[in-house]
Amino acid sequence: MHGRGGQGVVTASLILAQAAFEEGFYAQAIPFFGFERRGAPVMASVRIDREPITIRAHIRNPDCVMVMDHSLLLSTRVNVFEGLKGEGVAVINAPKPVELKVKPSKLGLVDATGITMKLLGTPLVGIPMLGAFSAVTGAVGLDSVIKAVKLKLGGKAVEGTIEAVKEAYQRVEVVKP
Repeated sequence: MHGRGGQGVVTASLILAQAAFEEGFYAQAIPFFGFERRGAPVMASVRIDREPITIRAHIRNPDCVMVMDHSLLLSTRVNVFEGLKGEGVAVINAPKPVELKVKPSKLGLVDATGITMKLLGTPLVGIPMLGAFSAVTGAVGLDSVIKAVKLKLGGKAVEGTIEAVKEAYQRVEVVKP
């Protein structure tokens, strides 16, 4: 998962790991960031497996990348596709089709920012992107994502966040890269 500080990348990684756990997988979330400041590039990894996970290190060859901020696609400092396997999948938050230097085998595009601004009034896209991830990959089900959101979040934001997750699930468009 690649995004910017303040977009909920780390929280989304924890929720994805919880959703996988709800489905009987072993899972771990590994946040990775430098200076903790809003707007700075942030990355988090999630491992999901049927077998116990014994390694706890940065993932070098991901099966899937999620990009929470499409402006990172233009960054010369961050290569969001670094190590992506040839059959890899990408799920990108973008309001319109994007030009990619790397061609993943499957590409999901969703305007998560538009969805969250409409439903939550904030561009906190990390958690709603999990809905798009679920729809594109099938790695975890939407019900498990929703259950994990309820377990990890509290307060008034839960219902709006769940609506954003559902809308991202429904509106993600799988396109030919």
